[in-house]
Amino acid sequence: MATNQLVAPLSLYSYRSLIIQAHYGNQKPSKKTAMPEIKEDILATLAYFDIFDYPLSSVEIYSFLRNGYDQYNFDQTLVMLIVQGAVYQFDQWYSLKNDYSLVPRRQKGNEKAAELIDVGKKVSDFLIQFPYVRGIAISGSLSKNYADEKSDIDLFIITARNRLWIARTLMHIFKKLTFLVNKQDYFCMNYYIDEQQLEILEKTTYTAIEIVTLITLHGAPAFEQFGAANTWTADYLPNKTIDLSQAKAVKNSLLKTLFEKAFNNAAGNAIDNALMKITAGRWRKKTALKKLNAKGSVMGMDANKHYAKPDPKNFQHKLLKQYDHKVADLLQDPKSSLAH
Repeated sequence: MATNQLVAPLSLYSYRSLIIQAHYGNQKPSKKTAMPEIKEDILATLAYFDIFDYPLSSVEIYSFLRNGYDQYNFDQTLVMLIVQGAVYQFDQWYSLKNDYSLVPRRQKGNEKAAELIDVGKKVSDFLIQFPYVRGIAISGSLSKNYADEKSDIDLFIITARNRLWIARTLMHIFKKLTFLVNKQDYFCMNYYIDEQQLEILEKTTYTAIEIVTLITLHGAPAFEQFGAANTWTADYLPNKTIDLSQAKAVKNSLLKTLFEKAFNNAAGNAIDNALMKITAGRWRKKTALKKLNAKGSVMGMDANKHYAKPDPKNFQHKLLKQYDHKVADLLQDPKSSLAH
């Protein structure tokens, strides 16, 4: 149920102003951190997650800002936006919507996410043993610490160079078996890249957020290289980088080692190329026939020798368009004081 924010922001402003004054003394905002720009960045950050009805903490807002600011200016501006009625605060959460029901929704989603992340860790322990797999991370909404009853465990996988399609084929043969026990949602291996081409080609707000929020489970060295190949994310999110603290070391089994030795040759190259052509061809037919996945979206894959991923036209482009429109509307909203 929505709560009235008319009185709360005023008392909040007084309280937080005292805290800020006590912490920073008479420090003045630096000239290079213009308040209007900070306002725009805070609102733009909240606008992105508002699409998913997901309120943020102040720490989260700061970490997803499009530019770097000192803490003093950030704290002052956030309070100012609350007083102006452009942002609403519920406990430690902030939102563009005056709707308290988003708080229990988030809390329930966080609890469900914790359960699925634990399952994802066990799934990763198993999948890392497949040939040519060098790193596994959780992606999607689960990597943002949110899940509901319909959520999958989306996995981001790094493979050895020029062996992506052998690895992917073996893993998806196994996935077919999971349908027999109704566990397919635990094995949504929908994004593959190999060590030959670690740089993500689509450089957008969406892909930057997806990269820095990955929950790395196995293969810290592979994800260190991945991060180094995608330093461009700092242009979108200068305050956040990939967290490698949870990534376990990859310990190859004897079977995995022997399999890779058997296919690290010209025959392995030919097999990988053939599997790429066969799989990409099958997906093109699915897209042409407008077949739908379990979520009701047209099935589509963007693929080449070094990556296999969902076609960005099916979700990413639509989301970014919605986000751009939302930010544009905020800039025209008199409450934000950004239109002046």
